[in-house]
Amino acid sequence: MLRGGDHIPFLFLERGCSAARFTEPAEDFAHQHQDVRVEDGKRYGGLPGFCDFGYIARVARVNAAALWTLAQAPGPPRGAKITTSVLTNSTELVWERGTEPDLAGYEVVWRETTAPEWTHVIKVGAATSHMVDLSKDNVFFGVRAVNREGNRSPVAFPTPQR
Repeated sequence: MLRGGDHIPFLFLERGCSAARFTEPAEDFAHQHQDVRVEDGKRYGGLPGFCDFGYIARVARVNAAALWTLAQAPGPPRGAKITTSVLTNSTELVWERGTEPDLAGYEVVWRETTAPEWTHVIKVGAATSHMVDLSKDNVFFGVRAVNREGNRSPVAFPTPQR
């Protein structure tokens, strides 16, 4: 907040489109959102001399690799839901079948609520529902699509369905 760049007003974020922002972990606020000037011997403003172009190039390569990987994968499953109409310790997940011609199937994933990454995977093939013998109250569930080349979509988080 209160930071940003051209991606915010320039047709992207404010209009609901995806955008990317290159940042550094230790921002120096004297060099952003400042008019270029020298004050009490200190230089202010976004000048090229304050940029680490090697770092920016490495970040761009990582972002390009991530975007290429996502572009090879199918879209995430739509309409992912957790059935909540029956009180049980099992969890039923349902979703809509994608339309990608190279779609091979789906995977149900889950993790502890404190885990940063998916720790469990069940391959469910072309099914559009799956029952997991695990309580929906104790973990985060998700569903992802897989194409014939093994590329995986981002995980769709299911919402409750009565």
